[in-house]
Amino acid sequence: MDFNDFLNHIGGWLKGTGPHADIVISSRIRLARNLEKMPFPHWAKKENSEKVLVLAESAFKRVEDLKDSLFLRLESFDSIDKQFLVERHLMSNEHAIRSNQKGLLVNPEENVAIMVNEEDHLRIQVMESGFDLDATWRAINSVDDRLSELLPYAFNADWGYLTACPTNTGTGMRGSVMLHLPALVMMRQINRVLEAIAKLSFTARGLYGEGTQASGNFFQISNQVSLGQKEEEILGNIKGVIRQIIDQEMKAREVLLAEHRELLEDRVWRSYGTLKNAHIISSNETVELLSMFRLGSDLGILKGVDRGLINELFILTQPSHLQKLENKKFSANERDIKRAQIIREKLGMNQK
Repeated sequence: MDFNDFLNHIGGWLKGTGPHADIVISSRIRLARNLEKMPFPHWAKKENSEKVLVLAESAFKRVEDLKDSLFLRLESFDSIDKQFLVERHLMSNEHAIRSNQKGLLVNPEENVAIMVNEEDHLRIQVMESGFDLDATWRAINSVDDRLSELLPYAFNADWGYLTACPTNTGTGMRGSVMLHLPALVMMRQINRVLEAIAKLSFTARGLYGEGTQASGNFFQISNQVSLGQKEEEILGNIKGVIRQIIDQEMKAREVLLAEHRELLEDRVWRSYGTLKNAHIISSNETVELLSMFRLGSDLGILKGVDRGLINELFILTQPSHLQKLENKKFSANERDIKRAQIIREKLGMNQK
């Protein structure tokens, strides 16, 4: 597996299949782990961080579940390459900005990614398509169990896994589900939903997680509490909240179809028409239009559209992806032109 192989395919978590895939883009679980007797990354000296990198890379090579994975030392990559990995949801913005003595492991399917020396020594991530936290948990638990046999985790019998941020102490688990909620937004019910989940110690972020705002009607819902709960409890709580949100979105879609069908169809077809014919289009406009395009497809207003293709377009039209595809830096205007070209080509292929 080579870095440029990323350009030839999109991760399996974007394939648009799995339970409730019309509303849930992906399920993700992330585990924070640290090595015992080693300072946390924000306190570590260069030699400490380098030692963690070496130990982690050596352990990764001995885990069967990580066979054929790619391990990257980020300090050797330019800003476009690093942002490219952020756009693919394989690592955080923080990991890209301060990249000395930092690493990233990615498996060929892109559903497993491990950041080394981010906020914690290891941030293990597994993503699956649709609403399937159980499969996601089984996959990440397998990787974590094997790594724990090879690396000495920092663990306390009273507190659990020790982490750089106290909110992650305990299980070190953060579960999150990426939801597409256009009907709740259009019906102006989304704020009520978000206020309700906040009272249950859940948080909502944007398409790219922490520090990002919701765009394109996408919301990443995740737990905030890890300490004092078992992994199964956390998963159960997340699944209960997500099921309620899915139910609310489904009801809102039914109301839109029953009471506002002409308005809904107009917005869907206008979005499709613009995407299919535009020659210059911004990133923000693309996300908003793709959201309505996806809703129209999921509700049967638009026929014969591959949901996986729409998901793919959300990623391929991001700034660093556009530049990697052409292997050159673009101005903002050049990106807008290239973005429109890719969308026209992809939608044209879908019709054949």
